[in-house]
Amino acid sequence: MEFAPEPPVRDLTVADEHLRLGSDYKPRHLSPSSANLYQQCPRKWRHRYVDRLPDPPGEPALVGTFAHLVLEHLLQLPEGQRSQDAAKKLARDYWHEMEQEKDYQALGLTDEQSKSFRWKAWEAIAGLWVLENPDETQVHSTEHEVEVDISGVPFRGIIDRVDVVDDALVITDYKSGKAPLDRYRNRPLKQVLLYAAAVEASFGQRPSGARLHYLGQRTLGVRVTPSNLGAAVQELSATWSSLTSACETNQFATSTGPLCAWCPFLSECPDGQKEVIARNEAGSVRADAPGLAVIYAEAG
Repeated sequence: MEFAPEPPVRDLTVADEHLRLGSDYKPRHLSPSSANLYQQCPRKWRHRYVDRLPDPPGEPALVGTFAHLVLEHLLQLPEGQRSQDAAKKLARDYWHEMEQEKDYQALGLTDEQSKSFRWKAWEAIAGLWVLENPDETQVHSTEHEVEVDISGVPFRGIIDRVDVVDDALVITDYKSGKAPLDRYRNRPLKQVLLYAAAVEASFGQRPSGARLHYLGQRTLGVRVTPSNLGAAVQELSATWSSLTSACETNQFATSTGPLCAWCPFLSECPDGQKEVIARNEAGSVRADAPGLAVIYAEAG
Protein backbone atom coordinates (compact mmCIF):
# COMPACT_ATOMS: atom_id res chain seq x y z
CA MET A 1 0.00 0.00 0.00
CA GLU A 2 1.01 3.60 -0.57
CA PHE A 3 2.20 5.63 2.39
CA ALA A 4 2.04 9.30 3.24
CA PRO A 5 5.18 11.38 3.67
CA GLU A 6 6.17 12.78 7.04
CA PRO A 7 5.08 16.37 7.53
CA PRO A 8 7.92 18.70 6.64
CA VAL A 9 9.64 20.76 9.27
CA ARG A 10 10.32 24.26 8.01
CA ASP A 11 13.86 24.95 9.14
CA LEU A 12 14.12 28.33 7.41
CA THR A 13 12.16 31.01 5.67
CA VAL A 14 13.49 30.67 2.14
CA ALA A 15 12.07 33.84 0.61
CA ASP A 16 15.57 35.27 0.06
CA GLU A 17 17.41 31.98 -0.24
CA HIS A 18 17.70 31.90 -4.01
CA LEU A 19 19.17 34.31 -6.52
CA ARG A 20 17.87 34.24 -10.09
CA LEU A 21 20.24 35.43 -12.81
CA GLY A 22 19.03 34.66 -16.32
CA SER A 23 18.72 30.90 -16.61
CA ASP A 24 20.93 30.31 -13.56
CA TYR A 25 18.85 29.54 -10.46
CA LYS A 26 21.77 28.73 -8.18
CA PRO A 27 20.75 29.13 -4.51
CA ARG A 28 22.71 31.31 -2.15
CA HIS A 29 22.62 28.66 0.55
CA LEU A 30 21.68 25.04 1.01
CA SER A 31 19.59 24.10 4.03
CA PRO A 32 18.88 20.54 5.22
CA SER A 33 15.28 20.70 4.02
CA SER A 34 16.13 22.01 0.55
CA ALA A 35 18.95 19.45 0.18
CA ASN A 36 16.59 16.66 1.20
CA LEU A 37 13.94 17.88 -1.23
CA TYR A 38 16.41 17.93 -4.12
CA GLN A 39 17.51 14.40 -3.25
CA GLN A 40 13.87 13.31 -3.33
CA CYS A 41 13.12 14.90 -6.70
CA PRO A 42 15.02 17.68 -8.51
CA ARG A 43 11.88 18.73 -10.37
CA LYS A 44 9.98 19.11 -7.12
CA TRP A 45 12.83 21.29 -5.83
CA ARG A 46 12.52 23.52 -8.89
CA HIS A 47 8.75 23.89 -8.49
CA ARG A 48 9.11 24.92 -4.84
CA TYR A 49 12.20 27.10 -4.88
CA VAL A 50 12.47 28.44 -8.44
CA ASP A 51 8.89 28.53 -9.70
CA ARG A 52 7.63 29.34 -6.17
CA LEU A 53 4.46 27.36 -6.73
CA PRO A 54 2.07 27.35 -3.77
CA ASP A 55 2.83 24.66 -1.22
CA PRO A 56 1.14 25.69 2.03
CA PRO A 57 1.92 23.50 5.04
CA GLY A 58 -0.85 21.20 6.20
CA GLU A 59 -2.16 20.73 9.72
CA PRO A 60 0.48 18.17 10.86
CA ALA A 61 3.32 20.52 9.85
CA LEU A 62 1.73 23.47 11.66
CA VAL A 63 1.15 21.37 14.77
CA GLY A 64 4.88 20.68 14.71
CA THR A 65 5.68 24.36 14.15
CA PHE A 66 3.66 25.40 17.20
CA ALA A 67 5.16 22.63 19.36
CA HIS A 68 8.65 23.76 18.31
CA LEU A 69 7.81 27.35 19.26
CA VAL A 70 6.64 26.43 22.75
CA LEU A 71 9.57 24.09 23.42
CA GLU A 72 12.02 26.72 22.20
CA HIS A 73 10.82 29.16 24.86
CA LEU A 74 10.46 26.47 27.51
CA LEU A 75 14.11 25.46 27.21
CA GLN A 76 15.15 29.09 27.44
CA LEU A 77 13.79 29.18 30.99
CA PRO A 78 16.24 28.55 33.84
CA GLU A 79 16.61 25.01 35.15
CA GLY A 80 13.99 24.41 37.81
CA GLN A 81 11.29 26.29 35.89
CA ARG A 82 10.78 23.97 32.90
CA SER A 83 7.61 22.27 34.07
CA GLN A 84 4.54 21.14 32.15
CA ASP A 85 2.62 23.94 33.83
CA ALA A 86 5.17 26.39 32.42
CA ALA A 87 4.74 24.79 28.99
CA LYS A 88 0.97 25.17 29.23
CA LYS A 89 1.34 28.86 30.07
CA LEU A 90 3.69 29.36 27.12
CA ALA A 91 1.24 27.56 24.84
CA ARG A 92 -1.54 29.92 25.97
CA ASP A 93 0.72 32.95 25.56
CA TYR A 94 1.80 32.06 22.02
CA TRP A 95 -1.49 30.68 20.75
CA HIS A 96 -2.66 34.11 19.60
CA GLU A 97 0.52 34.36 17.51
CA MET A 98 -0.31 31.06 15.81
CA GLU A 99 -3.89 32.15 15.17
CA GLN A 100 -2.58 35.16 13.26
CA GLU A 101 -0.40 33.06 10.96
CA LYS A 102 -1.79 33.07 7.42
CA ASP A 103 -0.96 29.38 6.99
CA TYR A 104 -3.01 28.51 10.05
CA GLN A 105 -5.87 30.72 8.93
CA ALA A 106 -5.78 29.06 5.51
CA LEU A 107 -6.72 25.76 7.17
CA GLY A 108 -10.18 27.22 7.80
CA LEU A 109 -10.70 25.19 10.97
CA THR A 110 -14.00 25.17 12.82
CA ASP A 111 -14.03 25.77 16.57
CA GLU A 112 -14.09 22.03 17.17
CA GLN A 113 -11.26 21.43 14.71
CA SER A 114 -9.25 24.23 16.29
CA LYS A 115 -9.70 22.57 19.66
CA SER A 116 -8.45 19.30 18.17
CA PHE A 117 -5.44 21.14 16.70
CA ARG A 118 -4.53 22.57 20.11
CA TRP A 119 -4.83 19.14 21.71
CA LYS A 120 -2.56 17.55 19.08
CA ALA A 121 -0.02 20.34 19.63
CA TRP A 122 -0.14 19.82 23.41
CA GLU A 123 0.37 16.06 22.97
CA ALA A 124 3.51 16.85 20.96
CA ILE A 125 4.75 19.34 23.55
CA ALA A 126 4.06 17.02 26.49
CA GLY A 127 5.77 14.25 24.55
CA LEU A 128 9.12 15.79 25.46
CA TRP A 129 8.68 14.52 29.03
CA VAL A 130 8.36 10.98 27.68
CA LEU A 131 11.92 11.30 26.41
CA GLU A 132 13.68 13.45 29.00
CA ASN A 133 13.25 15.71 31.97
CA PRO A 134 13.84 19.16 30.43
CA ASP A 135 14.51 20.55 33.91
CA GLU A 136 17.70 18.48 33.98
CA THR A 137 18.91 19.44 30.51
CA GLN A 138 21.95 21.70 30.28
CA VAL A 139 21.18 23.90 27.28
CA HIS A 140 23.94 25.70 25.40
CA SER A 141 21.56 27.44 22.96
CA THR A 142 18.13 27.11 21.34
CA GLU A 143 17.08 27.92 17.78
CA HIS A 144 20.75 28.30 16.97
CA GLU A 145 21.18 29.62 13.42
CA VAL A 146 24.26 28.47 11.55
CA GLU A 147 25.49 29.93 8.29
CA VAL A 148 28.84 28.47 7.39
CA ASP A 149 30.87 26.93 4.58
CA ILE A 150 31.00 23.15 4.86
CA SER A 151 33.46 21.61 2.44
CA GLY A 152 32.69 24.24 -0.17
CA VAL A 153 28.92 24.22 0.39
CA PRO A 154 27.29 27.42 1.70
CA PHE A 155 25.23 25.77 4.42
CA ARG A 156 22.45 27.38 6.42
CA GLY A 157 20.11 25.97 9.03
CA ILE A 158 18.48 26.41 12.42
CA ILE A 159 19.23 23.90 15.17
CA ASP A 160 16.48 23.35 17.72
CA ARG A 161 18.95 22.84 20.58
CA VAL A 162 22.63 22.56 21.29
CA ASP A 163 23.02 20.81 24.65
CA VAL A 164 25.95 20.17 26.93
CA VAL A 165 26.34 16.55 28.05
CA ASP A 166 29.40 15.50 30.06
CA ASP A 167 31.19 18.71 29.04
CA ALA A 168 30.63 17.98 25.33
CA LEU A 169 28.19 19.49 22.84
CA VAL A 170 25.22 17.42 21.64
CA ILE A 171 22.88 18.38 18.81
CA THR A 172 19.18 17.90 19.61
CA ASP A 173 16.36 18.31 17.10
CA TYR A 174 12.62 17.83 17.61
CA LYS A 175 10.36 15.84 15.31
CA SER A 176 6.57 15.75 15.62
CA GLY A 177 6.01 13.16 12.88
CA LYS A 178 6.07 9.40 13.22
CA ALA A 179 9.39 7.90 14.23
CA PRO A 180 10.94 5.76 11.47
CA LEU A 181 11.63 2.06 11.73
CA ASP A 182 15.19 1.18 12.69
CA ARG A 183 16.10 0.21 9.14
CA TYR A 184 15.28 3.77 8.01
CA ARG A 185 17.03 5.61 10.84
CA ASN A 186 20.14 6.69 8.92
CA ARG A 187 18.38 9.10 6.55
CA PRO A 188 16.85 11.43 9.19
CA LEU A 189 20.02 11.27 11.30
CA LYS A 190 22.02 12.80 8.45
CA GLN A 191 20.31 16.11 9.15
CA VAL A 192 21.65 16.32 12.70
CA LEU A 193 25.07 15.10 11.52
CA LEU A 194 25.17 18.06 9.15
CA TYR A 195 24.26 20.31 12.05
CA ALA A 196 27.16 18.76 13.97
CA ALA A 197 29.48 19.60 11.07
CA ALA A 198 28.14 23.17 11.03
CA VAL A 199 28.66 23.56 14.78
CA GLU A 200 32.21 22.28 14.47
CA ALA A 201 32.87 24.80 11.71
CA SER A 202 31.29 27.59 13.80
CA PHE A 203 32.61 26.81 17.29
CA GLY A 204 35.76 24.86 16.48
CA GLN A 205 34.43 22.04 18.66
CA ARG A 206 33.05 18.79 17.29
CA PRO A 207 29.85 17.65 19.05
CA SER A 208 30.11 14.23 20.64
CA GLY A 209 26.60 13.21 19.64
CA ALA A 210 23.47 14.13 17.73
CA ARG A 211 19.90 13.05 18.34
CA LEU A 212 16.35 13.36 17.11
CA HIS A 213 13.58 13.58 19.70
CA TYR A 214 10.46 12.09 18.14
CA LEU A 215 8.09 13.70 20.62
CA GLY A 216 6.07 11.24 22.64
CA GLN A 217 7.75 8.26 20.98
CA ARG A 218 11.50 7.70 21.15
CA THR A 219 14.89 9.23 20.56
CA LEU A 220 17.19 8.33 17.69
CA GLY A 221 20.77 9.12 18.56
CA VAL A 222 24.18 8.72 17.00
CA ARG A 223 27.71 9.21 18.24
CA VAL A 224 29.47 11.70 16.01
CA THR A 225 32.58 10.18 14.44
CA PRO A 226 34.93 11.32 11.68
CA SER A 227 33.51 8.53 9.53
CA ASN A 228 29.79 9.32 9.74
CA LEU A 229 30.43 13.06 9.73
CA GLY A 230 32.55 12.70 6.61
CA ALA A 231 29.89 10.59 4.89
CA ALA A 232 27.18 13.17 5.60
CA VAL A 233 29.35 16.03 4.34
CA GLN A 234 30.32 14.06 1.24
CA GLU A 235 26.64 13.51 0.40
CA LEU A 236 25.93 17.21 0.98
CA SER A 237 28.77 18.13 -1.41
CA ALA A 238 27.46 15.73 -4.06
CA THR A 239 23.96 17.19 -3.71
CA TRP A 240 25.30 20.73 -4.02
CA SER A 241 27.32 19.82 -7.13
CA SER A 242 24.32 18.17 -8.79
CA LEU A 243 22.00 21.03 -7.78
CA THR A 244 24.26 23.79 -9.07
CA SER A 245 24.69 21.90 -12.35
CA ALA A 246 20.91 21.58 -12.71
CA CYS A 247 20.52 25.29 -11.98
CA GLU A 248 23.12 26.25 -14.59
CA THR A 249 21.50 24.12 -17.31
CA ASN A 250 17.88 24.49 -16.13
CA GLN A 251 17.57 20.70 -16.35
CA PHE A 252 15.77 19.30 -13.31
CA ALA A 253 15.16 15.57 -13.57
CA THR A 254 11.99 13.91 -12.28
CA SER A 255 12.34 11.15 -9.70
CA THR A 256 9.09 9.20 -9.66
CA GLY A 257 7.95 6.87 -6.91
CA PRO A 258 5.30 6.25 -4.23
CA LEU A 259 5.36 9.83 -2.97
CA CYS A 260 4.20 11.22 -6.33
CA ALA A 261 0.63 10.64 -5.12
CA TRP A 262 1.33 13.09 -2.30
CA CYS A 263 3.26 15.70 -4.26
CA PRO A 264 1.70 19.19 -4.16
CA PHE A 265 3.04 19.84 -7.68
CA LEU A 266 1.58 16.77 -9.36
CA SER A 267 -0.61 18.84 -11.69
CA GLU A 268 2.60 20.32 -13.18
CA CYS A 269 4.31 16.96 -13.69
CA PRO A 270 3.23 14.55 -16.48
CA ASP A 271 5.82 11.97 -15.36
CA GLY A 272 4.40 12.01 -11.85
CA GLN A 273 0.86 11.69 -13.15
CA LYS A 274 1.80 8.60 -15.17
CA GLU A 275 3.40 7.13 -12.07
CA VAL A 276 0.30 7.69 -9.95
CA ILE A 277 -1.98 6.25 -12.62
CA ALA A 278 0.16 3.12 -12.92
CA ARG A 279 0.35 2.63 -9.16
CA ASN A 280 -3.36 3.28 -8.74
CA GLU A 281 -4.21 0.69 -11.40
CA ALA A 282 -1.99 -1.73 -9.50
CA GLY A 283 -3.99 -0.98 -6.33
CA SER A 284 -1.04 0.50 -4.43
CA VAL A 285 -2.26 4.06 -3.85
CA ARG A 286 -4.08 4.93 -0.65
CA ALA A 287 -7.61 6.18 -1.16
CA ASP A 288 -6.86 9.43 0.70
CA ALA A 289 -3.83 10.33 -1.45
CA PRO A 290 -4.40 13.89 -2.74
CA GLY A 291 -2.84 12.97 -6.08
CA LEU A 292 -5.92 10.93 -7.00
CA ALA A 293 -8.02 14.10 -7.03
CA VAL A 294 -5.48 15.65 -9.41
CA ILE A 295 -5.66 12.63 -11.73
CA TYR A 296 -9.46 12.62 -11.73
CA ALA A 297 -9.49 16.39 -12.39
CA GLU A 298 -7.10 15.98 -15.33
CA ALA A 299 -9.21 13.11 -16.70
CA GLY A 300 -12.38 15.14 -16.38
